[in-house]
Amino acid sequence: MIDVLIIGAGPVGLLSAYLSHLSGLTFKIVDRNSAPLEVGRADALNARTLQLLDMVGLLDGIFDKGLACNTSSIFSSGEFISKDSSWWEELEGCKYKHFLMIGQSYVEKHLDNKLKELNNPVERNKNVEDITSKDDFCITQFEDGEVIQSRYILGCDGASSFVRKKFQVPFDIVFPNLIWAVVDAHFDTNFPLDPEIVIFQNETSDVAMIPRERGLRRFYVRMDRDNFTLEDVMLKVTNAIQPYFIKINKLDWYSSFSVKESVASQFIIKNKIFLLGDACHIHSVNGGQGLNTGLADAFNLIWKIKQVIVGNEDDSFLQSYEDERKTIAKSVIDVSGKLVRTTKFSKKYNHAKDYIKLIKEHAGNITGMGIKYPGDCLVGNRLYDFELENGTRLYDQLSYSNYTIINFKDATKFQSRYPEIYVNNCPFMDYKNKILFVRPDGHIQAQY
Repeated sequence: MIDVLIIGAGPVGLLSAYLSHLSGLTFKIVDRNSAPLEVGRADALNARTLQLLDMVGLLDGIFDKGLACNTSSIFSSGEFISKDSSWWEELEGCKYKHFLMIGQSYVEKHLDNKLKELNNPVERNKNVEDITSKDDFCITQFEDGEVIQSRYILGCDGASSFVRKKFQVPFDIVFPNLIWAVVDAHFDTNFPLDPEIVIFQNETSDVAMIPRERGLRRFYVRMDRDNFTLEDVMLKVTNAIQPYFIKINKLDWYSSFSVKESVASQFIIKNKIFLLGDACHIHSVNGGQGLNTGLADAFNLIWKIKQVIVGNEDDSFLQSYEDERKTIAKSVIDVSGKLVRTTKFSKKYNHAKDYIKLIKEHAGNITGMGIKYPGDCLVGNRLYDFELENGTRLYDQLSYSNYTIINFKDATKFQSRYPEIYVNNCPFMDYKNKILFVRPDGHIQAQY
């Protein structure tokens, strides 16, 4: 019997496995594919994701491969109309005030290698045949005949999740009739390729350029029809970028997708089976929230499973995963939905300006730094990060395996079995003369 069986080895499943290791849980992770992703899919890690990955020691080996980006520009009629990065620069308690533009394949391979180093690699080419839920454990049968018993199952197996379908969890999908092409390539162009996101304004705002690692550029191009070619896509790009020229030098990846929006009716099944990432929420790519939201699901859940297994909490505590993350998923769909619709619909035909305005209004979602769970005053908020007197940062002192006490009172001793940190040089008035009880995922549990 293992503690956790993780089905699906995309970034969310891989991170869940690594966090299970940090939490002292026994686990297996399986995937139907033979290897990690090679190209394509998600393209950015936001500020909160970078903060949390740094906290658990996962940024080394990946940060230097990406490209920092915190500026969004509007290009129209042959010139740049605006450049703005204010919503990043205004972040408080934040070390990384930018996206890290990096392909999902880098994230998957990095996490996959971490599990190999732990001698607990992904078991690949594993197809689930059936799952049975008992009173105190689950039984998973595989097509190759193997049977695994586990206390919990994590369904990290994507939008077509076997786990979700097996337990008939409703997942009603909205199709807003928005069809996009995505092109990753090295381009030959005289357009100024600065590390910024460029939104192009023509009749609508149906072309966006995203900077990427290794000199790549990604174009998102709204086509709104099913039948089109790469040549059709590049014609739209060429029209948007005029008077500059552009052509593909080396193609890395090309695909198309229709926008789909859905949140599963439940994230927890029988208090033992959990849905994470695309298995329980899907939406437009606008705002770069998909991968980041899924990784945040893992950070929210794994430590809670540990608290139940070691006896610090009873089973009802696990319901907080759905209560907290389902609300966030709905807000992500709302924000990304507004953004993608703005590329096509604008009352004043200022689609790109409307888009940037929405980014400013919803910067908390897009940077990840505004995500808050229920609670009064500071409770539910993320703990701010800042440099301490000894040159380290506050988040360097946190541990994913335990709660942490942060004591901003000079002479008050807080009696607790958890690690306690005394801080004298706090730059934030809200923390002055308080004691904060901080969750393993960096959110404030209580204040005293």
